[in-house]
Amino acid sequence: MCGPDQVPPGVPVPQVPTLAQIQTAFKRLPFSKPTVSIQPVGNVTLVNLPTYYRATWPGDAGLEPGETSKPVKLLSWNVEFRIMAQSYDFHYGDGQSSGPTSDAGGVYPDGGIRHTYQATSKGAQVTVDAKLTAQYRANGGDWQDIDAVADLQDEPVTTLVVKEARARLVTH
Repeated sequence: MCGPDQVPPGVPVPQVPTLAQIQTAFKRLPFSKPTVSIQPVGNVTLVNLPTYYRATWPGDAGLEPGETSKPVKLLSWNVEFRIMAQSYDFHYGDGQSSGPTSDAGGVYPDGGIRHTYQATSKGAQVTVDAKLTAQYRANGGDWQDIDAVADLQDEPVTTLVVKEARARLVTH
């Protein structure tokens, strides 16, 4: 291969996609949308009990972190994208959120995304807002950072019931 300045006269020089075109193609990819997995299991928790959250990906036909896209044709180039999570923002359904974090959460006892409810709720609407980024390569070349973010929208809602436990002593 030679550079455009080294092509013999009369030979057409193939167009190279711009970074802006590559970034636009990335944002148009078919992404999956994460849901929130909650512990304790069963989507029921208690006031004053730490509740654990984890972003889970559905394993559908959409792209999710850790996957590589099929080649996308841009001009005469084949461009692939290696998907990565940039951030997660868990919304707990009580007006509070985790704020942007690189932590996808986890399960009891080591999960890093936890929240303790202060009041009961018959239906806290829990969501996770995910932002994805990627690396790309053209025609099988080296992977390069894309410097673009796909801010996923309308992620599914998980409804959580928050109950209060009361202890009583009784005589028999």
